[in-house]
Amino acid sequence: MNLKRRTRVVGEVFTGSLNDIMFFLLLFFLITSTLATPNVLKLLLPSATSGTQSVKHPITISVDADLQYAINSTPVTSDMLEAALRAEIQGQVDPAVLLKVDKTIQVQNLVDLLDIGNRLKIKMVLATQTSKQ
Repeated sequence: MNLKRRTRVVGEVFTGSLNDIMFFLLLFFLITSTLATPNVLKLLLPSATSGTQSVKHPITISVDADLQYAINSTPVTSDMLEAALRAEIQGQVDPAVLLKVDKTIQVQNLVDLLDIGNRLKIKMVLATQTSKQ
């Protein structure tokens, strides 16, 4: 006697609803990724509210390749730099310093200058040379 089954059991996976789930997951991740703020540099970018500019002459700190410092072209030793800078900004409302640093000095020396400016609450700007193209 031949008692074999004539109908086979075929395994199927219905994927019609997976499209909807993937679409909602994609939307969820897109929305949450725009809300997340990564650790970025906090920059003070200039903004213009009027057409007039106030002429402001910042204090200039120059550092040459031999680590000789000068404030407004007056030579200063590295030990007396902070005291001389404090005397220069005395009485200024919003002091600003322009750093003219030789490109061959180490980064640590520049960081030391920026640290002095941070302690004295001074805005510091690093002067760069434009590239010739």
